[in-house]
Amino acid sequence: MPSIVNIAAYQFASLTELPALRCELRELCQRLDLRGTILLSEEGVNLFIAGTREATDELVRRIRALPDCANLDVKESLSDEQPFNRMLVKIKREIIAFGVPGIDPRQYTSPRMTPQTLRDWLDEGREVTLLDVRNDFEVQAGTFSGATAIGIDHFRDFPDAVARLPESMRQQPVVTFCTGGIRCEKAAPLLEQLGFEQVYQLDGGILNYLETCGEAHYQGECFVFDRRVAVNAALEETDTAQCFVCQATLSAEQQQSPQFIEGESCPLCYRTPEERATARLAERQAALRRVIDPLPGSVPYDNFRPISVPERCHGLTVLDFLDAMKTHLSRDAWEEICSAGELFDRGAPVDASDTVRAGQRFLHKMPATLEPDVAADIRLVHEDDALIVVAKPAPLPMHPCGRFNRNTLSWILREVFQPIQPRPAHRLDANTSGLVVLCKNRRVSRPVHAQFADGSVQKTYLARIQGEPNSDAFSSALAINPKPTPHGIRVGAADGLPARTEFLVRRRYGDGTTLVEARPLTGRTNQIRIHLWDLGLPICGDPAYRPDHQLGDKQTLTPRDAPLCLHAQRIALRHPLTGERVEFTTVLPTWAK
Repeated sequence: MPSIVNIAAYQFASLTELPALRCELRELCQRLDLRGTILLSEEGVNLFIAGTREATDELVRRIRALPDCANLDVKESLSDEQPFNRMLVKIKREIIAFGVPGIDPRQYTSPRMTPQTLRDWLDEGREVTLLDVRNDFEVQAGTFSGATAIGIDHFRDFPDAVARLPESMRQQPVVTFCTGGIRCEKAAPLLEQLGFEQVYQLDGGILNYLETCGEAHYQGECFVFDRRVAVNAALEETDTAQCFVCQATLSAEQQQSPQFIEGESCPLCYRTPEERATARLAERQAALRRVIDPLPGSVPYDNFRPISVPERCHGLTVLDFLDAMKTHLSRDAWEEICSAGELFDRGAPVDASDTVRAGQRFLHKMPATLEPDVAADIRLVHEDDALIVVAKPAPLPMHPCGRFNRNTLSWILREVFQPIQPRPAHRLDANTSGLVVLCKNRRVSRPVHAQFADGSVQKTYLARIQGEPNSDAFSSALAINPKPTPHGIRVGAADGLPARTEFLVRRRYGDGTTLVEARPLTGRTNQIRIHLWDLGLPICGDPAYRPDHQLGDKQTLTPRDAPLCLHAQRIALRHPLTGERVEFTTVLPTWAK
């Protein structure tokens, strides 16, 4: 014999002192070991509760003692198990979300039709519109024969859905119905307000009809908002389940499908791994568009940049330490920053004369920061449980540096993928476009970084160069100085770090430029640019490595400048989880087509 009593009830009433009432009801339900939900509002109370007969009866007595709640009508059914996981008592603006001013069931409700009267009308074949005001996934479980579904995913959408009803319906009798009647308390008066001439609401909803009249004129089951999912005409739990992804109700046969994975998919919403990957990329791309419009660094904000004290500066004053760091700011500028209280240590401003210690970390506040514009049309190429691959536009710095903080690839992707913090496995210059591989966590980051370190990652770049190589295949093994010039530019050096790049001509143009494929076998900073510049074949648009072996003093280009014609076109590596070789490519830039 089922021992759990399931009750559903609502009452529109003018309630006050809701916080105190919530605490009282929560303590009462905890003492009675009840579970479910009670919604409280200034317009009344709505509850779905389950427990023992004694416990539910005591709760009902307390609710009926509230102002205007003496006539609380309770719908009951029995189950073998507790259908709710926890007990919630919430304060809401409305006990049933609707959002239409002027609809107040405490003041007016449409005429009620008893279940017996509705059954008689249907037995007689009267012309009447049965309007199901429930959500589509509820209707799927069962409804009255010949009923018209309003066609909504949430009851708050009901007012807009009414506009889609045919004009002819306004002159004929309309009976609205829902699970227990509460939604009709607002839906039916709205129909009257909009000019429907004969509107009734089914008293007590489907549950009252099934209890009173059985399954006459009703097909299927009745959806309920608890773990039972649906009940039959005898108000008994059925084998129906619900997909918590698409909300569809599932028969016992559908639950046997291999496409039904609880919490993940069902036969109605199942997608292949490829389809899921495509959908996930589309969702991420939409999120990315929201993050970059407007550019995050184009809105003034207080930027806090960290400055750490190295061992060599231990014991210096704050001002001497800052001066010794050789930043782009002068000693006088740092003194003004300290005087303005814009240098902090653990949240407190510091004085320029304070002594620093090795490892100490300061934060430099830069108020109302505005960053230069960048190209932000980042395209997501691939995402799985371990890797993210994007096509980076140019110019766009990868990491915060100099004048850039939020207008960087790393900051933008953290916003899109949060709480995941993507970790770049390698880097591209701000002016270089193309593929960037990122890892989703430290565990997969280590084996991927190891592949870049040992040279097993195959990288292919495209570059449009000034000049025509003598051979279609050539290479450079110029060593690269690890120390930059005063302008921050690296160059070749006989005693520098070993570096090698192989080149293959892809196309020779009539204007004296050439499209080449570059394959760096090592990964030095600016390696491809330095090797081509040293060979007298500088890359078109390069602001640093100029023709005739001249060095420029400009680093990052602006979106209005002619582009640096260097593009990371292809990358191949072993997947850190499967060990399989994976390869990614991206579309050709305009200058390479």
